Amino acid sequence: MTRVFWVRHGPTHAKSMVGWSDIPADLSDTARIERLSAHLPQEAVVISSDLIRASGTADAITGNRLRLPHDPDLREIHFGQWELQAFDTIADQDHLRAFWDTPGDIRPPGGESWFEVTHRVNTAIQRVMDSHPEKDIVAVAHFGAILTQIQKALRVTAYEAFGHRIDNLSVTELRHGTEGWKAHSINHRP
Repeated sequence: MTRVFWVRHGPTHAKSMVGWSDIPADLSDTARIERLSAHLPQEAVVISSDLIRASGTADAITGNRLRLPHDPDLREIHFGQWELQAFDTIADQDHLRAFWDTPGDIRPPGGESWFEVTHRVNTAIQRVMDSHPEKDIVAVAHFGAILTQIQKALRVTAYEAFGHRIDNLSVTELRHGTEGWKAHSINHRP
């Protein structure tokens, strides 16, 4: 069995759609970072998105764990022209609503669809599992990336996956065994 501990990066305090913009995380709550690190298995390998908010969070919690190189395939959804805009400032509100209400092939202008994000993240985590069989994995990533994995583990629609809260510095533990993916815990806050 493989356990993947999905950690959402530290808060950015941004009030807009932040996808591929490289905004750092606020990691000033050292007590919370220490609790998070202590909650994670010590023999796990640690991987993160290459965006600084995720890689910085991973560096803060790694401790003595094996730190793998950053992986750009673990990035957040690419919002394209919607990047760093507040929801209510998007001119085409029908397109925006369709993107969130019926996720699938719909993409922001210049961005990527839910199916593309899902494929990218699935491929990334499978590479880590293939390289480190039967090892626990700590994957520090983003809201959308984590939701793709929750959708897979729960066998629900993307819309249903979007109903899950994924707080900054929370842990979502998913397990892969003979019966496929299962969710052990979602949005745990150590």
